[in-house]
Amino acid sequence: MEHHVYFWLNEESKSAEARTAFEAGLAALFDIAEVAGGSWGTPAKTAERPVTENSWDYALSMKFASQAEHDIYQDHPEHDLFIDRFKAFWAKVQVMDLEEGA
Repeated sequence: MEHHVYFWLNEESKSAEARTAFEAGLAALFDIAEVAGGSWGTPAKTAERPVTENSWDYALSMKFASQAEHDIYQDHPEHDLFIDRFKAFWAKVQVMDLEEGA
């Protein structure tokens, strides 16, 4: 399964210092044992198209071996620390989870 999270930062959280801290927080989430892989990033510099959404500031894409591993991650203390530390940075967050097809 895949876990995708999109973050829109508050204006006051867009400084270089705040971004550096947020990026370190995103990277640290991959140290959680249940995370099988993935990455984080910012919007790609692709051409604008009617179907492209790139108003977000950061995205996180994680892979899990199973739904159970994902569920453990959701309740993991390090995940909770990330939320507690950075929730004030967010103007908006959207989660889109993916069950892989054939």
